[in-house]
Amino acid sequence: MVLLILGVLLWVAGHFWKRAMPDAHARMGDRARSVSALIIFAGVIAMIFGYRMAPTVDLWYPPMWTWHLNNLLVLIAIFMMSPAPRKGKLLHNMRHPQLAGFRAWAFAHLLVNGDLASLILFGGLFLWALAEVVVINKAEGSWQPTERGTIAKDGMFLVASLVLMAVIGWIHGWLGYWPFPG
Repeated sequence: MVLLILGVLLWVAGHFWKRAMPDAHARMGDRARSVSALIIFAGVIAMIFGYRMAPTVDLWYPPMWTWHLNNLLVLIAIFMMSPAPRKGKLLHNMRHPQLAGFRAWAFAHLLVNGDLASLILFGGLFLWALAEVVVINKAEGSWQPTERGTIAKDGMFLVASLVLMAVIGWIHGWLGYWPFPG
């Protein structure tokens, strides 16, 4: 579990250090982005290996119907993390659609994984996405919505989201975690 917790902490640090230590970040100039990317990448690797190596400590037993809700929330999350909020009509008034999508993805995974490692991973990432909104809003102040796009663009990104979800589902199955109820 230590590696998993370290991974989540590296993910958080890689995203927050720009605002937590703005002087150090500014002194690094363009190299700061590379450092952030390296910290985040290290966090992702640590989360993957830490999650895979973590012992199974069941906290709750999710019912089968949560799989359907999980898949719906993941589809919504993929759509929210696509270019749809910036180029479509449905979400153009939303300030942080990608972070909301990320929270939907994390919550969806908490619905179907009732073990301690999942709570640490997905719960930690959910809390990071909540905190990230607060930090960004404080740093950037007021915000104006993007120009409204078209429903046709939303439809295009929804179809792309469905295709991407099928690919993600196939990869999950290949890794041994079939996400679709049979």
